Amino acid sequence: MFEAFKKSRGILGMNARNLDYIRPYNRKKGKRISDDKILCKRVLKKNGLPTSRLIAKISTIEQLEHFDWSTLPSSFALKPNRGFGGEGIVVVYGKKKNRENTWVKANGSPVTLSDIQAHIRNILDGSFSLSNTPDIAFFEERLTLLKLFKPYAYKGIPDIRVIVFNSIPVMAMLRLPTKESGGKANLQQGAIGLGIDLASGTTTTAVLGKGKIVEYAPGTRLALSGIKIPYWKDILTMAVKAQQVSGLGFLGADIAIDRELGPAFLELNARPGLSIQLANLDGLKNRLERVKGLRVKSVLRGVRMGMDLFGGEIQEELEEISGKKVIGTVAKARLIGIDGKSIEVNAKIDTGADSTAIDLGIARELGFDKTVDEYLRASKEWSELSELSKKDRWKMFEHIPHVISTVPVKSSHGVTYRIIVRIQIELDGITIPAKVTLINRSHLEYPVIVGKRNLRKFLIDVNK
Repeated sequence: MFEAFKKSRGILGMNARNLDYIRPYNRKKGKRISDDKILCKRVLKKNGLPTSRLIAKISTIEQLEHFDWSTLPSSFALKPNRGFGGEGIVVVYGKKKNRENTWVKANGSPVTLSDIQAHIRNILDGSFSLSNTPDIAFFEERLTLLKLFKPYAYKGIPDIRVIVFNSIPVMAMLRLPTKESGGKANLQQGAIGLGIDLASGTTTTAVLGKGKIVEYAPGTRLALSGIKIPYWKDILTMAVKAQQVSGLGFLGADIAIDRELGPAFLELNARPGLSIQLANLDGLKNRLERVKGLRVKSVLRGVRMGMDLFGGEIQEELEEISGKKVIGTVAKARLIGIDGKSIEVNAKIDTGADSTAIDLGIARELGFDKTVDEYLRASKEWSELSELSKKDRWKMFEHIPHVISTVPVKSSHGVTYRIIVRIQIELDGITIPAKVTLINRSHLEYPVIVGKRNLRKFLIDVNK
């Protein structure tokens, strides 16, 4: 797949990345900052940019032998200071019950104190550093998972990679940890990468590992396209500011969203990987050439240019990728009733509602006059009843024409019943057979509310 993709897009290769962008635009000072994670935290923090909190660091074997392990929180991330590609990172999620100095990893396996000490020795020896030179081990705060991402991510914390060049965001990707990746948001280890439309902050294509396109989160029917990233403009602004304070002309900024703190930097990359091109089904080369030499007067101007240049086609892409139409929270709906009678109305699109409901007046225009009359005549007799079984209440409704079922509604006065009829609903050219409840909505802004049972063929854009 990747070879065919390379032929059709402006794919940036590793050599071109190094020769055309890293060497000319990434100064020695900037690379030193990005390669030293502890220094990077200090520089970002000094410039008012949030990072995950540094808990402690161990630089020598002597410090390791005298380290006070009781100072560690129950969950944390252990990292090599000069590591790359996610190698050497150990994330623990809590203390093992009834076992002293034993923690638990993402997959539930235990991590003992001796395991951690051995791992730190490997870090100090340089097993995970860029050039296998002696390194520093450090503990940092483990960020907490945002509720939005909980159904999509396995154990770990998703992060957003933003490529910035010439103070302009040019490409972005959401990385979701999977069981295969061990709860790490690393594509080389089996995480999922999702392209992001820069204008809207909405996910598009999803790729697993090194290039297999996937539609759903593993083991679910949750579509990966159409996830709206919160704090989107803030994230782009942070990435551009980080480029300016780091002295890197071409960088990848890795940002996670903490449940309490909001967006926070994990690290900066002077040599960002290129799999982001697969997730976006687009090459970096053309985008980088497009912004090379542009004059960017401010951070906000750079963010706006990136959003304008490399976004805005999200609806067409989403529809093509998912096979679903994108509609807003209010949409024109044509309702078709008895003998083809129809009416067009503004309908409220509500994924929080289970079923669809239409106003009694609308029902009359669709040919359900007798149904509504009989319902209103009999409703006085049915009000304030105790809850009946489905079989018993059907005996009370079966004489009303076109009624196929009922739904009970409880209140402090007792139980009332709404009747259900069949109609067809046409949204954005798609016709859906629907079972709808009849209710008086004349006092509400929208005479029709379309619930999630009838929205399976659509993606909902809350900004539309």
